[in-house]
Amino acid sequence: MARNACFAATFELGDMPILPQLRTLIVTCIDARVDPAHILGLDLGEAIVARNNGGRVTRAVIEEILTLTVLVGAATGGQETAFNIVLLQHTNCGAQRLADPQLQGMLQQKFGIDVSEYAVTDQAADLMTDIGRLADAPGMPGEMTVSAMVYDVATGAVQEVAPVKSLAEYRAANVGAAVPMAE
Repeated sequence: MARNACFAATFELGDMPILPQLRTLIVTCIDARVDPAHILGLDLGEAIVARNNGGRVTRAVIEEILTLTVLVGAATGGQETAFNIVLLQHTNCGAQRLADPQLQGMLQQKFGIDVSEYAVTDQAADLMTDIGRLADAPGMPGEMTVSAMVYDVATGAVQEVAPVKSLAEYRAANVGAAVPMAE
C-alpha cells in the first residue's frame, strides 16, 4: 500500500488510451525475475503482458489473443485487429522441471492438471513450436506479427530466436510443425 501511495501521488496518466501504444502483446513466464517492463524498457501503457508457467503458448493464451483481436476490432471500428506478439522465455526456468514425467504424473493425479504444454525442454525449439501453435490457431489473423526471444537471467541480455514476421509468413514457411496441445 505504501508503494502504491507513492505511485498514485504523482500519477498523471488517468486518460491513457485502453489500447497499448506499441500494439504489442508479450507472452512470458510468471518468474519474478522476468519483468518485460524492465527487460525491454517499456513504459506504462506501451504493451500488454500475458504470463504463465514457462511463457508458453497454450490454449488459454490463444483464447486470450483471439479475444483481444475481437475487442481491438470493436474499439477501432473493425479497422485494426493485429498485434505484435513477442514470445519471451528465459534461462534457468522452473518450467523445465515440468518435463519430468513423475512431476507431470503427480500433478495429473492429484489435481487433474496436464502441464505437458508448459514444459520447457529446448527453448529455441519450444519457441518455434509456440509460433507454430499461433500460426495453426483457427481465426488467428495472418497480419499478426510474432517474434521470439530468450532472456538470460544471469546477464540481462536478450537473444533473438525468431525474427519479427507475420503469421502468414510463418504459415507459408510451415514453421513450428505445430504440436497439438493437450486436451
